[in-house]
Amino acid sequence: MKFVTFEKADKTIRSGWLDGDFVVDMYEVSDGKLPKSLLEFLDNSEENMKMVMNLAPVTSEQQKGRYPLSEIRLKAPLPMPRSFRDFYAFEQHVKTARENRGLEMIPEWYDIPVFYFSNHLAFKGPDDAIMMPNECEWLDYELEIGCIIGKKGKNIRAEDADKYVFGYCILNDWSARDLQRKEMKVGLGPAKGKDFSTSIGPWIVTKEELESLRADKGYDLQMRARVNGTLLSNGNMKELHYSFGEMIARASAGVILYPGEIIGSGTVGTGCILELGQKVHRWLLPGDLVELEVEHLGILCNKITDGNEVK
Repeated sequence: MKFVTFEKADKTIRSGWLDGDFVVDMYEVSDGKLPKSLLEFLDNSEENMKMVMNLAPVTSEQQKGRYPLSEIRLKAPLPMPRSFRDFYAFEQHVKTARENRGLEMIPEWYDIPVFYFSNHLAFKGPDDAIMMPNECEWLDYELEIGCIIGKKGKNIRAEDADKYVFGYCILNDWSARDLQRKEMKVGLGPAKGKDFSTSIGPWIVTKEELESLRADKGYDLQMRARVNGTLLSNGNMKELHYSFGEMIARASAGVILYPGEIIGSGTVGTGCILELGQKVHRWLLPGDLVELEVEHLGILCNKITDGNEVK
């Protein structure tokens, strides 16, 4: 199933699932038995999913709680996740990005999957404008996959981690490379180079829908990025060096993971301008349209705006 958060014509924000060319308001169709937001839904995802399976699909004759996609606006499927940890799990990206800066591979990268925390209150959704930070001149996209935690757990073993996964979505970890480069010389970060925006969407696909596509340490999902219609990035999720199970094991070591937290994969090989190099494409500018596409997960589009245009 594909879960969404959407805005109705009356500006009401609700969550639900896709049913063909319609969205289903889970609160309305269940007479209030299901919550209004996906975050609340995830707090009791296993029981709530049982109710969803009894309600879906909503037939065309049952109009209550069912809205044409043309009459709503999709938002970030999880607008304010409880936290966002972004990993660094694709070897090709790490190697190439470092080579482009004259650096050798980090031996310790092969020992443990590493992550940083970013701003979970700055999430954007499909077709939202991405404001370029005023002090940034090297704006970049990052083609990633987000994993949504659906069950509370601590010290989770990698082989058990799938039980704690609700689903997956496209994730764009926007980066101000000039800010990131400067602050990381101090030995901390990334922080201001990342905290202005992360976009996800257009929906969250439940793990069951992807089961037949399992391959290597991930799924056989082709990943592409286009800027102004030109294909720049082309990779596959199955190229992960660290599985999401290994990432979840690392993230939950000694701490509790809660439903509604997001784990990012890190950038797929070729998945950003930093890795591709300036000869392939310049840094992003206001007016640029960035489209991330992942098979079975959809297309996530965002346009860059000047930092002074949107408040």
